[in-house]
Amino acid sequence: QVRLVESGGGLVQAGGSLRLSCAASGYMFSGYAVNWYRQAPGKQRELVARITTSGSTSYEDSVKGRFTISRDNARATGYLQMNYLKPEDTAVYYCNTIIDGNVYWGQGTQVTVAS
Repeated sequence: QVRLVESGGGLVQAGGSLRLSCAASGYMFSGYAVNWYRQAPGKQRELVARITTSGSTSYEDSVKGRFTISRDNARATGYLQMNYLKPEDTAVYYCNTIIDGNVYWGQGTQVTVAS
């Protein structure tokens, strides 16, 4: 079965960095895009970054130049490197993939940025 497990969240001071990981299993990781979403308290879940099977990337405007999405197909793991973190980046971060129309989510990892 498809499983996504995020890790790497935590508490960091504004201006700091974190690297999130998304360990995938149960499917051919290299054949599908990886998406990172986040959900702040009281807000809708939003797409933060996406990486396709060919390695093309796209970002939500507020994180461009600060966040970098990547993938390691050999390790079946996606990453989100987050630099110059701001308090408004505080949220639960989720990785996601879509396989044959089915949407799969991890359990999320909390990122808290202190001012």
